[in-house]
Amino acid sequence: MLPESAPSLNRQLLRLIVVQVCIHSCMTGSRMAAPLLALKQGYSQSAVGVLIALFALTQVFFALPAGRYADRHTLRQPVTFSVVLTIIGTGLAAIWPVFPVLCLTALLCGGATGSALIALQRHVGRLAGNRVELQKVFSWMAIGLSAGSFIGPFCTGFIIDHGGYQAAFVAMTLLPLASWFLVRGTPELPLPPALPDASPTRAWDLLNNPQMRRLLIINWLLASCWAVHNLALPVLGHERGLSASVVGSILGAFSLATSVIRILLPLIAKRVAEYRVILVAMLSTGLWFAIYPFLPTPLLMGLCSVLLGFSLGSVQPMILSTLHQITPEHRQGEALGLRMMTVNASSFVMPMLFGSIGAIVGLSGLFWGIGSGVALGSRLAARLKPDKPANQPEI
Repeated sequence: MLPESAPSLNRQLLRLIVVQVCIHSCMTGSRMAAPLLALKQGYSQSAVGVLIALFALTQVFFALPAGRYADRHTLRQPVTFSVVLTIIGTGLAAIWPVFPVLCLTALLCGGATGSALIALQRHVGRLAGNRVELQKVFSWMAIGLSAGSFIGPFCTGFIIDHGGYQAAFVAMTLLPLASWFLVRGTPELPLPPALPDASPTRAWDLLNNPQMRRLLIINWLLASCWAVHNLALPVLGHERGLSASVVGSILGAFSLATSVIRILLPLIAKRVAEYRVILVAMLSTGLWFAIYPFLPTPLLMGLCSVLLGFSLGSVQPMILSTLHQITPEHRQGEALGLRMMTVNASSFVMPMLFGSIGAIVGLSGLFWGIGSGVALGSRLAARLKPDKPANQPEI
């Protein structure tokens, strides 16, 4: 990590947050526009489900190569590569808005966004000079992701209503272009020196570190909780006769809570270690999942959704901060890629798996099962305190 003065770090961080918002907004906007256009063209819900899954599929296969590429290059090259792929994807959809092209758009935008996020996360991690700064920079970067998840669909929907789908895809090509101009003005960091006697490594060698194994399992458990909530809540609302607006409000309260807690996290960074935040988040998530099926009214469900948003929203910055502390500096991009691969593999597989499990055991059983799993997994968080200095030369 490189020490930075506070004003310099804040200026660079703000610029990189805007870069992330632009790239992520393009992906989330495309992820909303492409399925809506496919449904309008008469394609089935199953075909649309495949289209949505393609946004996560390429991130599974791109993540590790993108991480290795980020380790060997400065920030500008990986982001430029991602910008080019994203513009090609959205540009093709604007010119030929047919289903096969929309599938290609999903593959390109999904993979490019994941690659750019890995490069950005690696760069801001190296900007931070200590553990507290790591927590702060990743908390603000997580807020940027939340902002992109809102701005992309909101602006895309507005443009679709007033200008059509092709105009929306044209507008989305401008977002990654803006991010490229911002990255060009970002000071580059020198690459970490290669170890003189380093032998060839594989990404799976990172798993030799027990801390890395624990961190990835924790990340997978919490990503599964996120997927279950987004999948099961609409079904639960439908079973109870709740309107679409009420279900949407409950999900919106969850998203708002994740953003609020990420704003507050930098204020507690000096006082609370990462593993303690993760431990409390996992235990509280298990509790909220246990009581969710018993809540009889939309108001109580909304309150529980807010509490769940506080728990799950606090985790990603802590996981990224811990990952940078337990990983050698010259392999941080690779470790970020390994994490992103596991998260997106979960996003691709888990909705189908949980849908099948829910059909067998019911929604209550699904909530209780995943809640028990994450509560039991909190034992891993208690053992997550780093036992080696940050950026040790070998794993």
